Amino acid sequence: MSQRSAQSSLSKERNYSQWQLVLKRLLDLLVAALLLVIISPLWLLIVLWIRADSSGAAIFTQTRVGLQGKPYTIYKFRTMIPNADDLIKSRLENVTDIENFVFQAQDDPRITRSGKFLRKTSLDELPQLLNIFRGNMSLVGPRPEVPDIAKHYTPEQRLRLNVLPGVTGLAQVNGRSELSLGETLAYDVEYVRRWNLGLDLLILWKTFAVVFSGKGAY
Repeated sequence: MSQRSAQSSLSKERNYSQWQLVLKRLLDLLVAALLLVIISPLWLLIVLWIRADSSGAAIFTQTRVGLQGKPYTIYKFRTMIPNADDLIKSRLENVTDIENFVFQAQDDPRITRSGKFLRKTSLDELPQLLNIFRGNMSLVGPRPEVPDIAKHYTPEQRLRLNVLPGVTGLAQVNGRSELSLGETLAYDVEYVRRWNLGLDLLILWKTFAVVFSGKGAY
């Protein structure tokens, strides 16, 4: 999805400032490039740790719903046992109440030893810097959803699909995994309606504090 398409979609919700949208994309590319250079040695160490800790690929890929509901492939460091995705499919297929749906709880047995640390520090999200370069994610935005949940969105909740998914977002600095899905979606819709570049910068600033505290991450 091109940045021009993303800007057009944003404008459907409210009259966003075009220069702020351009700066948002430039910020995404600049920060993603700097982080990739800085963390390249750490990236290698994480891959080796994951492979040593459990069998399976170090990078986890999954289909998520992106801008305007179009699917794309998300990249993350694997934090669960190799068949964890299959174990949750039956739950997703029978979802009826997305407001209170929970993907994983604290002490989830599917999470590996290395995965607990990667989730606590949010290091498992680092491969999404590649998604930013591909143009299907931003630094800040609603977290990318799985298709089996997105199909249950109300018309209001579908507003979150008017912007690119983000590595961090308003919900992530206001509770993270401690929030119910309904609460998370409410924060995402609020983000779409309030969006400006200043809000993105504030969320990025708060993200550092949240990550360092480790609160709400499991």
